[in-house]
Amino acid sequence: MKSASGKTLRIKRACSKYRLRIGLSTIDRRGVFALEPIPRNRKVIEYAGDRLTWKETTRLLKRLWRLRAPPNLYLARFNRRWVINGAAGGNGSQFINHSCVPNLGRRRIRGRLVLFSIRDIRAGDELTLDYQFPKYAPKTACHCGSSKCRGTVNLK
Repeated sequence: MKSASGKTLRIKRACSKYRLRIGLSTIDRRGVFALEPIPRNRKVIEYAGDRLTWKETTRLLKRLWRLRAPPNLYLARFNRRWVINGAAGGNGSQFINHSCVPNLGRRRIRGRLVLFSIRDIRAGDELTLDYQFPKYAPKTACHCGSSKCRGTVNLK
Protein backbone atom coordinates (compact mmCIF):
# COMPACT_ATOMS: atom_id res chain seq x y z
CA MET A 1 0.00 0.00 0.00
CA LYS A 2 1.27 3.51 -0.78
CA SER A 3 0.93 6.71 1.24
CA ALA A 4 -0.27 10.02 -0.23
CA SER A 5 3.38 10.96 -0.79
CA GLY A 6 3.91 7.79 -2.85
CA LYS A 7 5.99 5.93 -0.25
CA THR A 8 5.16 2.26 0.23
CA LEU A 9 3.70 1.61 3.68
CA ARG A 10 5.14 -1.49 5.33
CA ILE A 11 5.60 -3.01 8.72
CA LYS A 12 9.31 -3.16 9.35
CA ARG A 13 10.28 -6.85 9.50
CA ALA A 14 12.46 -6.33 12.58
CA CYS A 15 9.46 -4.94 14.49
CA SER A 16 7.44 -8.14 14.63
CA LYS A 17 8.09 -11.86 14.80
CA TYR A 18 4.97 -12.26 12.66
CA ARG A 19 4.47 -11.26 9.05
CA LEU A 20 2.13 -8.26 8.88
CA ARG A 21 1.00 -5.95 6.09
CA ILE A 22 -0.73 -2.61 5.78
CA GLY A 23 -3.81 -2.62 3.57
CA LEU A 24 -7.19 -1.03 3.00
CA SER A 25 -9.51 -1.44 5.97
CA THR A 26 -13.27 -1.59 6.22
CA ILE A 27 -12.97 0.08 9.64
CA ASP A 28 -11.03 3.22 8.70
CA ARG A 29 -8.83 3.89 5.64
CA ARG A 30 -5.76 1.74 6.37
CA GLY A 31 -5.29 -1.18 8.70
CA VAL A 32 -2.73 -3.80 9.69
CA PHE A 33 -3.38 -7.41 8.71
CA ALA A 34 -1.85 -10.71 9.81
CA LEU A 35 -0.27 -12.69 6.98
CA GLU A 36 0.05 -15.78 9.17
CA PRO A 37 -1.76 -17.16 12.24
CA ILE A 38 -0.85 -15.55 15.56
CA PRO A 39 -1.48 -17.60 18.71
CA ARG A 40 -3.14 -16.11 21.80
CA ASN A 41 -0.98 -14.22 24.32
CA ARG A 42 1.96 -13.50 21.99
CA LYS A 43 3.88 -10.29 21.52
CA VAL A 44 2.82 -9.01 18.12
CA ILE A 45 4.44 -5.58 17.76
CA GLU A 46 5.66 -2.58 19.74
CA TYR A 47 3.80 0.71 19.31
CA ALA A 48 6.70 2.92 18.26
CA GLY A 49 7.17 6.62 17.67
CA ASP A 50 8.46 9.82 19.18
CA ARG A 51 7.77 10.34 22.86
CA LEU A 52 6.02 13.55 23.84
CA THR A 53 5.05 14.90 27.24
CA TRP A 54 1.39 15.77 27.70
CA LYS A 55 2.38 19.44 27.53
CA GLU A 56 4.16 18.92 24.19
CA THR A 57 1.17 16.94 22.90
CA THR A 58 -1.23 19.74 23.85
CA ARG A 59 1.03 22.31 22.14
CA LEU A 60 1.16 20.16 18.99
CA LEU A 61 -2.63 19.75 18.90
CA LYS A 62 -3.19 23.50 19.37
CA ARG A 63 -0.72 24.34 16.60
CA LEU A 64 -2.42 21.92 14.19
CA TRP A 65 -5.82 23.31 15.16
CA ARG A 66 -4.64 26.89 14.45
CA LEU A 67 -3.16 25.85 11.09
CA ARG A 68 -6.32 23.89 10.28
CA ALA A 69 -3.94 21.13 9.23
CA PRO A 70 -5.40 17.72 8.47
CA PRO A 71 -4.81 15.50 11.48
CA ASN A 72 -1.95 13.13 10.76
CA LEU A 73 -1.72 12.07 14.37
CA TYR A 74 -1.39 8.59 15.73
CA LEU A 75 -1.14 9.17 19.46
CA ALA A 76 -1.03 6.45 22.11
CA ARG A 77 -1.05 7.25 25.81
CA PHE A 78 1.84 5.52 27.49
CA ASN A 79 1.23 6.73 31.04
CA ARG A 80 0.31 9.91 32.91
CA ARG A 81 3.47 11.63 31.69
CA TRP A 82 4.15 10.35 28.17
CA VAL A 83 2.39 10.00 24.83
CA ILE A 84 3.80 8.13 21.83
CA ASN A 85 3.32 9.82 18.44
CA GLY A 86 3.33 7.01 15.88
CA ALA A 87 3.19 9.54 13.00
CA ALA A 88 6.79 10.48 13.80
CA GLY A 89 9.17 7.53 13.96
CA GLY A 90 6.43 4.90 13.83
CA ASN A 91 6.90 1.36 12.59
CA GLY A 92 3.51 0.79 10.95
CA SER A 93 1.71 -0.16 14.18
CA GLN A 94 0.07 3.29 14.13
CA PHE A 95 -2.30 1.96 11.44
CA ILE A 96 -3.88 -0.59 13.81
CA ASN A 97 -7.55 0.38 14.02
CA HIS A 98 -9.96 0.52 16.94
CA SER A 99 -12.51 -2.18 17.66
CA CYS A 100 -14.88 -2.55 20.59
CA VAL A 101 -14.02 -6.30 20.46
CA PRO A 102 -10.26 -6.17 19.75
CA ASN A 103 -7.81 -8.99 19.13
CA LEU A 104 -4.87 -7.08 20.65
CA GLY A 105 -4.21 -5.70 24.11
CA ARG A 106 -1.48 -3.41 25.37
CA ARG A 107 1.18 -3.83 28.03
CA ARG A 108 3.90 -1.50 29.25
CA ILE A 109 7.15 -3.45 29.45
CA ARG A 110 10.46 -1.82 30.38
CA GLY A 111 9.48 1.59 29.05
CA ARG A 112 7.84 0.29 25.88
CA LEU A 113 4.23 -0.07 24.76
CA VAL A 114 3.87 -3.63 23.48
CA LEU A 115 0.79 -5.02 21.72
CA PHE A 116 -0.12 -8.65 22.51
CA SER A 117 -2.69 -10.97 20.98
CA ILE A 118 -5.58 -11.55 23.39
CA ARG A 119 -7.01 -14.40 21.31
CA ASP A 120 -5.95 -16.49 18.34
CA ILE A 121 -5.68 -14.40 15.17
CA ARG A 122 -6.11 -16.04 11.77
CA ALA A 123 -4.13 -15.19 8.66
CA GLY A 124 -5.93 -12.36 6.87
CA ASP A 125 -7.54 -10.92 10.03
CA GLU A 126 -7.20 -7.22 10.68
CA LEU A 127 -5.36 -6.39 13.91
CA THR A 128 -7.48 -4.23 16.22
CA LEU A 129 -7.09 -2.54 19.58
CA ASP A 130 -9.60 -0.89 21.91
CA TYR A 131 -8.41 2.73 21.96
CA GLN A 132 -10.37 3.40 25.18
CA PHE A 133 -10.72 7.16 24.73
CA PRO A 134 -11.79 8.73 28.04
CA LYS A 135 -15.53 9.34 28.45
CA TYR A 136 -14.92 13.08 29.00
CA ALA A 137 -12.99 13.45 25.69
CA PRO A 138 -14.88 14.61 22.58
CA LYS A 139 -17.07 11.75 21.37
CA THR A 140 -15.56 9.86 18.44
CA ALA A 141 -17.81 7.59 16.39
CA CYS A 142 -16.82 3.94 16.13
CA HIS A 143 -16.99 2.07 12.82
CA CYS A 144 -15.78 -1.36 13.97
CA GLY A 145 -18.94 -3.15 12.86
CA SER A 146 -18.95 -5.50 15.86
CA SER A 147 -22.28 -6.73 17.23
CA LYS A 148 -21.00 -5.47 20.63
CA CYS A 149 -20.02 -2.02 19.31
CA ARG A 150 -20.34 0.80 21.88
CA GLY A 151 -21.08 3.32 19.13
CA THR A 152 -18.11 5.47 20.17
CA VAL A 153 -14.40 4.91 20.66
CA ASN A 154 -14.88 6.50 24.09
CA LEU A 155 -15.42 4.36 27.17
CA LYS A 156 -18.96 4.48 28.60
